[in-house]
Amino acid sequence: MYKESVKSKMTIYLDNAATSFPKPRSVYEAINNFLQAIGGNPGRADHQRSRKAFAVISQARRAIARLCTINDPSRIIFTFNGTLALNMALKGVLKSGDHVITSSFEHNSVNRPLHKLSLQGVEVSRITCDPRSGLDLKELTHTIKKNTKMIALTHSSNVLGTILPIAETGTIARDQGIIFLVDGAQTLGKRLLNVETMKIDLLACPGHKGLFGPQGTGFLFIREGIDLETIFEGGTGSQSESREQPDFFPDRFEGGTLNGPGIAGLGAGVEFILQEGQENIIHKEKALSTQLWEGLAKINEVTLYGPEPSLPRTSVVSFSIPGLHCENIGFMLDQVYNIEVRSGLHCSPGAHQCIGTFPEGTVRVSPGYYNTAEDINAVIKAVGDIAYRKL
Repeated sequence: MYKESVKSKMTIYLDNAATSFPKPRSVYEAINNFLQAIGGNPGRADHQRSRKAFAVISQARRAIARLCTINDPSRIIFTFNGTLALNMALKGVLKSGDHVITSSFEHNSVNRPLHKLSLQGVEVSRITCDPRSGLDLKELTHTIKKNTKMIALTHSSNVLGTILPIAETGTIARDQGIIFLVDGAQTLGKRLLNVETMKIDLLACPGHKGLFGPQGTGFLFIREGIDLETIFEGGTGSQSESREQPDFFPDRFEGGTLNGPGIAGLGAGVEFILQEGQENIIHKEKALSTQLWEGLAKINEVTLYGPEPSLPRTSVVSFSIPGLHCENIGFMLDQVYNIEVRSGLHCSPGAHQCIGTFPEGTVRVSPGYYNTAEDINAVIKAVGDIAYRKL
């Protein structure tokens, strides 16, 4: 029987790797303004509401371009989440007979499309990653074949925080004439990412995590020169007399009405990052995750996974307590201590197979920019109580 909550009714949210919360005030204001003051369908008419909507979406494109050092904002395709962006990239490139290299750290937003493609004749090689150091570049090089069409990697594990060598992989891929797709879900907004210096051909990202946008937003960057087939078509407001999808960017890949309110919020989130400074965000989240790791490491019953704070990593921290199911730990943190984390496999079964926590999973704590040192202390105290059965 659990005792009553030892905390106040104020909830501590520590599931930012799933979706960031809260958002900057400017994000809420931008969404409300679009809904209440603009309301038009972008690119579908010449009236002022349509023009204003188009201007908001164009501004969001430019903000993302500045964040990622993208020279041509029109190469940024807005999607409804990161999963759609990844599906567009994978299925728009890979055909029967092609070979793709990926990693054991991938999210199911990559794993499942690749599984579907493998049933259609695409050959998939999956490199097992080290939980602390990530991807072995020598093994990557040795895995390349004559028919290797793409390398698809997450920038960072959403389970362990391990950062993969994206820049080095980009160089290898470019030298070999291989298309390089990066899943930036766990790093964009939280780590510096430059598509030019990292030689990224395709960058997929949701808007609702490190970019502080609302759910239902995301984007896919397509480098000039990359031949990508569409996986859906529809109205764009341009070349309406033709049955063919327009062949220019971004209309070729943006059939149907965009999520105007969501993109307005996403643009505001990216502008917040640019104004606040990524370095400041990185510094704060690193301090919080280091505090969390070091505090949990002092609890003998806790097992920690992934790189130590001295190694390159994001702010997610995964742990387990022998003898307690991770789902029960998450439930107790929520119900007794009002602390919200995520337990289970985190849609990344391969990462858990790497660390021996499959099929149960781990407890994942993911601090964000709006968390405090007091929040982290509360988590450490609560986990200690649970580990020592002080409930």
